[in-house]
Amino acid sequence: MTRPITAGVDGTEESLAALAWAAREAVRRGLLLRVVQAWRFQPYEAIDAADQDTQAGWVRDGLAEAARTVTSRHAGLEVSTEVLEGDPVETLVAAAAEAELLVLGSRGHGPVVGFLLGSVGQQVIAEATRPVVLVRAGDEAAGEAAGREIVVGHQGEPEDSAETLRFAFETAAARGAAVRAVRAWTLPPVFAYSPGSMKLLDEAGGLEPYEKKALAAALQPWRERFPDVPVVEHIEMGSAGQVLLSVVARAQLMVVGRRARRTAVGARIGSVAHGVLHHADCPVAVVPHA
Repeated sequence: MTRPITAGVDGTEESLAALAWAAREAVRRGLLLRVVQAWRFQPYEAIDAADQDTQAGWVRDGLAEAARTVTSRHAGLEVSTEVLEGDPVETLVAAAAEAELLVLGSRGHGPVVGFLLGSVGQQVIAEATRPVVLVRAGDEAAGEAAGREIVVGHQGEPEDSAETLRFAFETAAARGAAVRAVRAWTLPPVFAYSPGSMKLLDEAGGLEPYEKKALAAALQPWRERFPDVPVVEHIEMGSAGQVLLSVVARAQLMVVGRRARRTAVGARIGSVAHGVLHHADCPVAVVPHA
């Protein structure tokens, strides 16, 4: 089954930027663009005309106008629209499950707290089983200029970041862009050393060479699958979030992973994804993995 690229809109500037981003990506990948709006009837006693049917009509009209905007920019792009009546988080999570990826708008960029992620967007990212891309208001196609990279974070073993790397390489291939694969490392506490781990480190020649070998091993199958995608291997000491943000100026898109399993307190985004979402000034894709 071919999945569409789905954009969630609500008429705000940031959601329209997300729609424009989603349209460009749909054109690159040759996919249907599905434009949806999560909506729940809200009675307004002060406005006589605002009954349920009238409000639904307003939403449908707004979606139709959004569709006309992107089709006027992208001849041949197939676009569908749908009003999703119900809880915004639940309906958007369900829409994401049927999509190649879901694109949402952020609430902007503030001088103190950085990338402001609304409660709906945060919950959707935490619950979605498919990749979710967050786009800031003001994002433009110029940010995807040649020379800017798809930056992707890698942690753990090769299988831990397989879905994240797959998404990054597929996106880079569609855009003719390079991938910058980032692996951050820190000095482990003394008690973390064991005879087995010390043996592995000795065989690798030390901590940094060990990290380089781990990243190279994770990238190998994706290099083979996408031989035309240039790859930069980036190893740096520091926290993963800080290292990723240190190269954000190079990025047209930043890709991070999120563990899909739930905890006792529910689904969580994770500290790395949370930090990048709040402070990166480029679109950010969050990819769930096992």
